[in-house]
Amino acid sequence: MAEHKSALKRARQNNKRQMRNKSRKTRVKNIIKAVEAAIAEKTPEKARESMKSAQKIIDKTASKGVFHARTASRKISRLSKKVQAMG
Repeated sequence: MAEHKSALKRARQNNKRQMRNKSRKTRVKNIIKAVEAAIAEKTPEKARESMKSAQKIIDKTASKGVFHARTASRKISRLSKKVQAMG
């Protein structure tokens, strides 16, 4: 464990960031599951609506540095492809 004052502070900051990033990742996973559930229910209107909110959340998460920009883009692309395939 850290002993210097600055190292202790850095450890505290890392813990805060870890918790923040973890909650953001969980939020993204849950919103993706919601879109996929709407697709499974075969309700195009609900799927489009949840896709819209999912795209916003995924982009925001990427802008905060939790995901790489390309990872976020890939997630959005795959989801939108599934929603478009519904019709």
